[in-house]
Amino acid sequence: MNQLKCTTINCQHNLKDHCNAGVINVTDSAVCGSKIKRAGGALEQTFAEIEASEEFLADAPNVVTCDAECLYNKERVCSANSLLIADSIFRTRCKTRIKP
Repeated sequence: MNQLKCTTINCQHNLKDHCNAGVINVTDSAVCGSKIKRAGGALEQTFAEIEASEEFLADAPNVVTCDAECLYNKERVCSANSLLIADSIFRTRCKTRIKP
């Protein structure tokens, strides 16, 4: 995975649109199963991002497991070069998903 951008506004792993989770799981309905809500919510995330230094941001995780029906799903591993995870109305979803 060359690039992973996550724009969710309330996740323990998200810091300045970078995901710090070791492994990301995308469920069969393209929902990010790795999301963990912050105890302090979106306000805590805002403060964390203000305090974060760019050099401490990790690169995209090496493994994105995927159960969704998608062109990039190769034996339950995402093969896309870049991935966008973002909030939708009710869930945080993989926006890169392309149904075959």
